Amino acid sequence: LETMKSESHQKGFLAVRMLLQHIDYSDFDLFYDEFGKPHLKPQGCSIKDVEISISHSNDFSAIAISDSKVGLDLEQLKEKALRIAKRFMDVSHLENLSEEEKIKKATVVWGIKESIFKIKNEKGISFPNHIFEDDFSFEDKKATATLKFNNNPEVSGEKFQIQFDSVEDYIFVCAFEDIK
Repeated sequence: LETMKSESHQKGFLAVRMLLQHIDYSDFDLFYDEFGKPHLKPQGCSIKDVEISISHSNDFSAIAISDSKVGLDLEQLKEKALRIAKRFMDVSHLENLSEEEKIKKATVVWGIKESIFKIKNEKGISFPNHIFEDDFSFEDKKATATLKFNNNPEVSGEKFQIQFDSVEDYIFVCAFEDIK
């Protein structure tokens, strides 16, 4: 904690530890692999690994715990997401929306791509070139997406199920590998 220069990083670090305590894990149960991806040690008699994903945005921190691979992204709604949307998404998905709806949808799409990247965590994955969101309605709070990456053995790509929601001016996005 003391080696972290930013107060924001310190707060995020402490918030994650508090969230872990809330679900009966300790700081000693959390570790990071060589790529910086977080993992949880199995608890007690658990024979199945527990997956974790962590995200921070400004004054909020969140964790997702699952028995399947999970990626979580938390983003504050900002106009910047819309300004750079053409760099990471199919902007035709923003047609016929109000300015506010465009910002929300662009933020969800960024979260989709970020959360899938957190699951796969492979060098070289490009948001615009490898992760493709299917068009979705914000009201549904769910979507699907596909990862088409050169190391992928399936020509059609890997499928992901997405759940998302908004709280105040934040978007939470959770991705799960589509189990066949």
